[in-house]
Amino acid sequence: MKGTIIEYLKEYADVSLAQEPMSDVDSLVLCQFSYLKFDGLVPPVTENARPVSLQQIYEHPDYEKLYGDERYEKENRALFEAMRRCVRFRNMKLNCYINIIENQADFETQFSAVTFLLEDGAMYVAYRGTDETIVGWKEDFNMAFLSPVPGQEFAIKYLNTVTERMPRDFYIGGHSKGGNLAVYAAMNCDPSVQERIIKIYSMDGPGFRPEVLERCDFARIEEKTCKILPHSSLVGMLFEKDIHYQVVESRTFGLAQHNPFTWLVRDGHFETVSDIYEARRFMDDTLNQWILSLDEESLRIFVDTLFQVLSASESDNLIDFTANLKRSLTGVLGAMKDLDEDTQKALKQTVKSLFEIAGLRMKQELKTRPLKRETKSKSAEPSL
Repeated sequence: MKGTIIEYLKEYADVSLAQEPMSDVDSLVLCQFSYLKFDGLVPPVTENARPVSLQQIYEHPDYEKLYGDERYEKENRALFEAMRRCVRFRNMKLNCYINIIENQADFETQFSAVTFLLEDGAMYVAYRGTDETIVGWKEDFNMAFLSPVPGQEFAIKYLNTVTERMPRDFYIGGHSKGGNLAVYAAMNCDPSVQERIIKIYSMDGPGFRPEVLERCDFARIEEKTCKILPHSSLVGMLFEKDIHYQVVESRTFGLAQHNPFTWLVRDGHFETVSDIYEARRFMDDTLNQWILSLDEESLRIFVDTLFQVLSASESDNLIDFTANLKRSLTGVLGAMKDLDEDTQKALKQTVKSLFEIAGLRMKQELKTRPLKRETKSKSAEPSL
């Protein structure tokens, strides 16, 4: 029977890591767990302190502060309780927590990470990602034109610091922006650290511009990298074209699939499907082609203006934005009228190029469709 990561933890409550080694599902559990607010509960990376157990956190006077994110409070509480009762994680220790929030004129960033010491002797370095807030998604889109972003630089420093202090072999991963940070840190960490990596996980994290992959020599870590996306991925398909990934079935639709609590598990493994939805893939490929066609300044203006306009929609997250589309668009149109003439012109020109690319790609798709149908019928493969 299909379930979520919480049902998985309950089903495998008596199965240790010695019996069943770390799996892709376990990785998602830890990536989601890194979203909890460990401030004051887990020793900071700035102190060389003893790690703490889940039970110590549970008994801490400030335990309730873990659930500062009200959006997923119910699910996160269930996750913590399931982990505390599961032999795979109940004796796990936590250390080296960091949470940096910087809001300066030239950039905004939020960086957080925590290290899990697993009972089998390995450790897992987990980077916190973004949620559905519009501000959080802006940081994902910033990666389209800035490299490195401040969070990526923090990620490298954090990994080198933690692995020097605790010389174990390790997994590294994250969800959303956290997945991008994990891959970036793995590409750019000290060579001696890189050799100790067991596996790198990017859970629906944005990718990298081609020149970044080349400059950072992604080929050195490619075989250790595991990219996992939901069926209708947007964030995870930013700059993903030729990199191998696996696709997980979700119990929901659209942007809501970015939520790890919707990913489906059966018999201890993700319930996978053949690929991203065809319509979603078309949009993702078009967006990537468009981003790569623009110069840095055009991209910067577009991203800054886009999120300025989205912020005027009276929605603070993209799920509410799409759920109340009519109200959201009214706010957006009003905000666009308030932009200065040069910014409006640049924005319209940038968006126009997106539609032009989409039109060209649609014409190419229509030309190749008969050939695709013929190829499928010959190979007797089922269509999506």
